[in-house]
Amino acid sequence: MDRLETRELEYFIAAAEELHFGRAAQRLGIAQPPLSRAISRLERRLGVRLLARTSRHVELTAPGRVLLDECRNLLRGLDLAVRRTQQAAQPGRLVVAARPGAGAGLLADLVRAYDGAEPEFIFTSDSVTAVRDGTADIALLCVGTDDLSGLRTLAVAEERPLALLPRDHPLTRRRAVTIHDLSDDPAYQPCPPSGLDEALDRVALGLLVTVVGETVAERLTPGIVGLPVTDLPATTLALGWLEDSPRAEVAAFARAARRVAPVSATA
Repeated sequence: MDRLETRELEYFIAAAEELHFGRAAQRLGIAQPPLSRAISRLERRLGVRLLARTSRHVELTAPGRVLLDECRNLLRGLDLAVRRTQQAAQPGRLVVAARPGAGAGLLADLVRAYDGAEPEFIFTSDSVTAVRDGTADIALLCVGTDDLSGLRTLAVAEERPLALLPRDHPLTRRRAVTIHDLSDDPAYQPCPPSGLDEALDRVALGLLVTVVGETVAERLTPGIVGLPVTDLPATTLALGWLEDSPRAEVAAFARAARRVAPVSATA
């Protein structure tokens, strides 16, 4: 059997995720008949039924579920190969991913200790995915809440949770708050949905109540109050990178972290 083409994998993923040939075709920007023919041709080549379909219903078969997982992994691997190839043409470039509001002061210390060119930063609620898909080279992660399988990690700090509230919020009369207290507020989001600067602006305007790491206290303006969150444990922050990362810049950033981090343990 000839090797499958990436186009065939993309067609199958769309059909398998949408479970509707019309929506899948629209998502791919093609007409429905060519998509149906492509899936039928793929089934004939593999010798298995991938999608059980009637005039009203489409569902994945057991072989279809296996192929869907494998196709996703293959395309992620291809995307990673492309990014690594592009990175090889940009020696010295380092991209660091971090969750908004986590380890802000620590990141600044790490950048000052790093001997290479100034890193680029991506602020995202899913730093692990950014590392796995090659968008970032290394990330500041939360141990215990992020899935760190397949990553090498270096614990660098522990950080207690801090609730951010606008100064005129009723809860600011307290010395501390709980998650239950915060969740009653419709503006509450457990993780800042944007970069830290934007999140702070939204809190000051009364548009957001959220929880960040305690080092953000250094960045608070007069319009924001930070309160301890008593029913959340301290979070261990760690740097994480792919176990097989070939990049010298990643190793250099990890060495810098070992020099300055208050906690330092590799896993």
